[in-house]
Amino acid sequence: MKTSKLKLKHQIWLIFFIAIALFAVMVVYFFYSFSHLTQARAAKFGNQMIEQTRSKIDSVFNDIRVSAGIAVNSKLIQEYAVEDDDYKRAFDSGNYALDLMDYMRSFNSYVNGIVIDDIRGKQLYSLDSSGGDIFFLHRYASFIRTYKDDPSLRDKGMFTTLLKDDRTKTEQFFYIAPIVESIGGIHFSQITGYCTVMIDMDKLQSLVENTELTPNSTLYILNSQDEVIASTNAKARGTWFKDALSRDKDVLLNGVKTTIGGEEILVQVKGLEQADGWRIVSMIPVPELTSDMNPMRKVSIIVGIGIILILIMMGLFFMNNLMAPVMGLVMDMKRVGRRDRGFRIKVRSTNEVGSLARDINRMMDEMDDMTRDMFTTQAQLYKSELSQKQAEFSALQSQINPHFLYNTLNCISGIGLEYGSREIAQITSCMSKIFRYSIKQDELVQLKEEVDCIQAYIKIIAIRYENKFAMGMDVEEGLLELKTPKMILQPLVENAVYHGLERMDQGGRLQVTGCLDANGDVCFRIMDTGKGMETGELTALRTKLNMALSEREPLGHSAKSIGLTNIHNRLRLLFGARYGIAIDSRSGYGTTVTVKIPSLSQAPERNKRDATGGRPLEGA
Repeated sequence: MKTSKLKLKHQIWLIFFIAIALFAVMVVYFFYSFSHLTQARAAKFGNQMIEQTRSKIDSVFNDIRVSAGIAVNSKLIQEYAVEDDDYKRAFDSGNYALDLMDYMRSFNSYVNGIVIDDIRGKQLYSLDSSGGDIFFLHRYASFIRTYKDDPSLRDKGMFTTLLKDDRTKTEQFFYIAPIVESIGGIHFSQITGYCTVMIDMDKLQSLVENTELTPNSTLYILNSQDEVIASTNAKARGTWFKDALSRDKDVLLNGVKTTIGGEEILVQVKGLEQADGWRIVSMIPVPELTSDMNPMRKVSIIVGIGIILILIMMGLFFMNNLMAPVMGLVMDMKRVGRRDRGFRIKVRSTNEVGSLARDINRMMDEMDDMTRDMFTTQAQLYKSELSQKQAEFSALQSQINPHFLYNTLNCISGIGLEYGSREIAQITSCMSKIFRYSIKQDELVQLKEEVDCIQAYIKIIAIRYENKFAMGMDVEEGLLELKTPKMILQPLVENAVYHGLERMDQGGRLQVTGCLDANGDVCFRIMDTGKGMETGELTALRTKLNMALSEREPLGHSAKSIGLTNIHNRLRLLFGARYGIAIDSRSGYGTTVTVKIPSLSQAPERNKRDATGGRPLEGA
């Protein structure tokens, strides 16, 4: 639907609603963008925290690798691993190796114990009392054996999975590195034993305890089997995270949202460089990333609702203080347009609309005064003329002589000119011409005379309706000397005025054109932009044009249709079935009447017979 067809108040409300909708969209977009930016910045900060923790853990693991490397490459350790003499092992090389191991353990606070296993199954310990008992358990031997049998262990050391102590309910994990003999003995370049470092998990736990990003966020250190080695949540140890870590690792590195336990979680993962397959995982509840936005969210919602209410109040104020007086003025003007002479427009405000209403009321009062004065003057003039012509009117009651009426109209025209009333003079002069033309005895006249009659009628209409309508004529010069039946066009022009243009509220145009068509016949078109006819009315009128006179008379048709059908039948009787009237009309756009007559330079034989005693022609 086009907005131009809406009422003014509806257009204004539409503008207000569009403004409110745009503002609401902008608020939602701003809030969403700010929330997204906040989450992105929080995720970036979390990523930095994870990176810092990863660097710390990699540094610890690197120290453990270096310490184990020093041990397995030490000459004392290698001599101990290949020594066959138990005495020397106990009192010579064993003591030196034990001193080295004690020094290494005291140097690195993350090491709880170090054990050297040679290929004969002998072991040398440097243990912390808090967790050293596990080395004496049979489970340790079977646990560590799976790593000793791994062929890839020769190339580099590796971190183990968790070993759980059912007796003490503790968990341990180790770093194991092979001892490869390099001092030139019979076992040169062979694995002669293993160095196992037990890592202090409590110290490792302390690295992550103070890295909480939000109150309910959790940071995990996972080994290659996704077992929890350390966590900010102590209850999470030993828990498997298959649901969170089943996604693509490359995606998790950039942070991904997933749902765990019905809660939306942001998961980020960083791999450790010093431990293959080990990862640091952070899990942050997404609502907590934007918890700082809650006050701003409340303020923005309150401000948004307040602005929307202000816009609605402004719309109501605008409609009540401006549009209501305007709409009232429009309704009153419609009532004035229905010619309610006693009605006056209500003054509903003191602004420009009120001033306009007062000016219109004053103008209507002045028009009423002018109308009363004009009617009074005309009544006095008519009374004077009636008293002067009373005798003449009495004589005309019995029979009016056409020549006497023609001369009387000329007399009235002279009187009008003498008293300065040009309208009366012009109307009576035009009426005189029309009357003189109508009483001519000739049935066929020149087209020039018919055109002059129409022009005289148009002048009368222009004066009567105060040039309300635009009227014009365009007749080809070569047609003026041709012949036509008398009084054919004037009734059609009169129909166009009274049944078309007069029913318009304002304006309108009447155009009369004349030309020769492709067959050499004379065609006149009387076109008006008046009310027009509905499809059913046009169809009925076209049907009436083709009815015989005996069929039309009982139906009681209107004077308009009778005049048209008389002219149509008259032309068909004179010139044949191919001539006559054609009508085209459209409701609200106007009517076009086309008159078609033959091109005659003199009266046809039939017309001569009719004029000399044949059957008389029908009048319009």
